[in-house]
Amino acid sequence: MKHLRDFIGEFLGTFVLVFFGCSTVAVTVLFDAHQGLMQVAFAWGIGVTLAIYCSRHLSCAHLNPAVSFAMAVSRRMSWRLLPWYVLGQFFGAFSAAALLYGLFGETITQFEAHQHLLRGSDESRITAMIFGEFFPNPGLPAWVQVGPVTAFFAEAVGTGMLVMLIFSLTDKCNLGRPDEALSPFFIGAAVTVIIAIIAPLTQAGLNPARDLAPRLFAYWAGWGDAAFPKEPWSFLTVYVLGPILGALMAALAFTWGIEPLATKKNKPKC
Repeated sequence: MKHLRDFIGEFLGTFVLVFFGCSTVAVTVLFDAHQGLMQVAFAWGIGVTLAIYCSRHLSCAHLNPAVSFAMAVSRRMSWRLLPWYVLGQFFGAFSAAALLYGLFGETITQFEAHQHLLRGSDESRITAMIFGEFFPNPGLPAWVQVGPVTAFFAEAVGTGMLVMLIFSLTDKCNLGRPDEALSPFFIGAAVTVIIAIIAPLTQAGLNPARDLAPRLFAYWAGWGDAAFPKEPWSFLTVYVLGPILGALMAALAFTWGIEPLATKKNKPKC
């Protein structure tokens, strides 16, 4: 298969990202293993960094359909590769969710029994959030309310910031420099900061594959409709279309606005 390497790279990287990240949420919900948002955000950032390092020798380590779409729009990647990247990302995320459930499934059942939660009820979203995101975060007090428009805007802004930073860190002006090897670390740091800001609103999905694939697994694992936000179709508009729109806006802004100013002729003397 011509693009098997790309598929495997995206599968592997997204698998690592989702397993480390969602497992962090799992141990926080089930065991109170992490205290405070920054600890969870930091773990996600490390997961992203490691995922990029372990897969970028196979593919370009996008690990996110919104990033792949942005790369195609800006002509940094061929459109012919996009389906293989997206398929690898979704299968990797779904497989990671399955492994996570195999590891923590018994504990989740015990937690539900202790908390008198019926899986599939609205209250069971506190465990469904291990897999997919909700707005607002189910772990916040009841008085916190986030509407679908705000949630959509938050996901678009967060993903747009992430894509802008990815483009900046992988720009041709930076390629070949000694610090290029550190770009996955800085991308992971960017994810940490963005999650720390956006997560109280939407849990900071920023990635259609990371959200939708584990969410579908949770649906089939017994959560049913509780695996989806209460607002109809908001799983699609907020967590799929939001990141894609944000990534598109960032790609166009960088390609048409920032990149032309960063040419060799206009490059500032540093």
